[in-house]
Amino acid sequence: MSKTADNQEARLARAGKWLADAGVRPTRQRRALAALLVGDGRHRHVTAESLFEAASAAGERVALATVYNTLKSFTESGLLAEITVDGARSYFDTRTEDHPHFYWEDDGALSDAPTGSVELARLPAAPDGAEIARVDVVIRLRRAR
Repeated sequence: MSKTADNQEARLARAGKWLADAGVRPTRQRRALAALLVGDGRHRHVTAESLFEAASAAGERVALATVYNTLKSFTESGLLAEITVDGARSYFDTRTEDHPHFYWEDDGALSDAPTGSVELARLPAAPDGAEIARVDVVIRLRRAR
């Protein structure tokens, strides 16, 4: 077996375990998308469009609607965290524990900010009948001119 085939097999195995650990049924398309997300063991931030482009470049036949639905399913299963940067764009993060992000307005990229670099001294009380589910910290940046 070639090194490329071994590498692809390892990516699919890692993706399969990631799905199984969350109780997600490993369809062919879910495994293919999971391999692109976590197959190399690195954390990443993707949009539905960027994952669709990566899947197409890898020769995977998957519809954009399927990518959206799969990302939603992975998020609901706790495999991904959804980070909304504005009303029109969400990123999906393979690193699911709470941590701050930098959003680069110039090129639309999302990256992790150093953990522990943000301190929230106090949050407002949740309205009656509600509880705080989570707090997302997105620090918007633009290149200095």
